[in-house]
Order: sequence, then structure tokens, then C-alpha cells
Amino acid sequence: MLKHMTLCCLILLVRYSLQQIPNKRNGKKDGGNTAAIEELKKQIKNITEDLRLLKERQALQTVCLKGTKIHGKCFLADDTKKSYHAASEDCINKGGILCTPLMGDENDQLYDYVRRSVGPEEQVWLGINDILTEGSWLDQNGATVHYKNWETEITHQPDGGRFQNCAVLSTTANGKWFDESCRAERASICEFNII
Repeated sequence: MLKHMTLCCLILLVRYSLQQIPNKRNGKKDGGNTAAIEELKKQIKNITEDLRLLKERQALQTVCLKGTKIHGKCFLADDTKKSYHAASEDCINKGGILCTPLMGDENDQLYDYVRRSVGPEEQVWLGINDILTEGSWLDQNGATVHYKNWETEITHQPDGGRFQNCAVLSTTANGKWFDESCRAERASICEFNII
């Protein structure tokens, strides 16, 4: 908070100083003043950018405090049940995306977090779907999913064909994935990359 106040005061001081510097002296531009003004403008721009980054980091720290941090990402659970697309839009509006585990350890930690935060018998949307091409599972950025944790021993997932194009992580199946109708309503986990 003190840093924010200091930066705001500094910005106000620099802006006030800029207003006090005359642009012309005896009808001629003063090259020294112009250079000083340009330097101050550059410093203001840098301070403004630093302040924006500081606000982003602070927001992410709040997310991490409310949720959990796993492998350089913050995850925040939402136990409100929504369709896949509504959950995805909600995460995007918060500045993140639906979670997509990239490796086994991350999936295991996400599974533990879901059990604690959403419940021991729940499913949450993953940011993975095969809406465009059946069997071609993509993440929220449209990239091919390389790590997969489908439940293959009992129900042989993904097994829903054209009618189940979105993926969920199941706590009752120890973090295994299932394909599901995108219209079903499930809880969700938003993922935020840490800067």
C-alpha cells in the first residue's frame, strides 16, 4: 500500500513539474527543457507500467491466497455449477482460463485441491475439448493436449463420441478424466499464469 501511495505521489509531482516548465523562452524553444520534458514523460510511462504490473501481481497473489499455487500457476475453485462454455467465459472474465494440467504431478495436486475446495465427490471442468474435431483434444488456446489422464480401465474414456466433447476431472475417480456433454453443469477451476 505504501508503494502505491509513493508511486501516485511521484506521478502527481512529475505531472505538476511538467506543467510548470515553460515550453518557450523569448519566442524560441529551449532544447534543454524539451529534453528534460521528454525524459520526464519517459519516466512517467515507466512508472505507470511498473504500477500496472504491481497491480497485476497483487491481484494474482490474492487469487493464490484464496486458491492454490501449483507449478507457477494459481488455481481458484468455483463450486457454482455451470455449463462448460459459461465456466470458460467466467474464467476469461476473471483474467484466466479453465485449468489444464500439463503433467501428472500437476494433475495430482489439482485433484487434491478440488477435493478440499469443491468436494470429495465432484467433477470440475478442464480447459480441454474436442468440439472442432472428434478425438482431437485441444486446450483453451487451441493447442493439442499432450498430457492426458483419461480413465481407461473401467469406462475406457473418452467414450462419448460426438455427444461428449468437453473434459472433466473427477474426484471420485482419483483425478481421472472423463468426457462429458458441454451442456452439463459442473464446478470449475480457473487457472492464472503468474507473471
